[in-house]
Amino acid sequence: MKDRELVIGVTGGVACFKTASLVSQLAKLGARITVVMTPAAEKFVGAATFAALSGRSVVTDIFDPHYPLGAHIELAEKAELLCIAPATADFMAKAAQGFADDLLSTLYLAFAKPVLMAPAMNSTMWEHPAVQRNVAQLKADGVQMIGPDDGWLACRQVGSGRMSSPDDLLAAIGERLG
Repeated sequence: MKDRELVIGVTGGVACFKTASLVSQLAKLGARITVVMTPAAEKFVGAATFAALSGRSVVTDIFDPHYPLGAHIELAEKAELLCIAPATADFMAKAAQGFADDLLSTLYLAFAKPVLMAPAMNSTMWEHPAVQRNVAQLKADGVQMIGPDDGWLACRQVGSGRMSSPDDLLAAIGERLG
């Protein structure tokens, strides 16, 4: 992982706390990480947490003045891999249909290298036919899905939809980078 350039996309799910652990593990291995957060993600874990763990400013705005060509363009050109964790049903629907209404969804469309997504949601949502159609479309588009796992969910139920562990995500990133 040393000196590998990665973008970690964080969407609005309670599983964001696991993503903080992933970013910490990647940083310990010497990866260079830029975290891109959606507005909903910032309601769960603050940008300051990811900035401290990654050692870089978190990017949230498509019009960030630090990226004169556009954050989505510059980040897509610079990074080797994009990992979106957690990937909410909302984000996956936007990605599957090509919607681009925030920095992360626009970055996804501009990213021509490996993309990994770690779905996280309630089991009823995960099993919904619309979500499964979107997952099938994303896989057909070349996205690698990591999980979800079965287990205890934030909704106080046991079922499928739990975001994979940071260790599993780290292994998948390492495998994909070769």
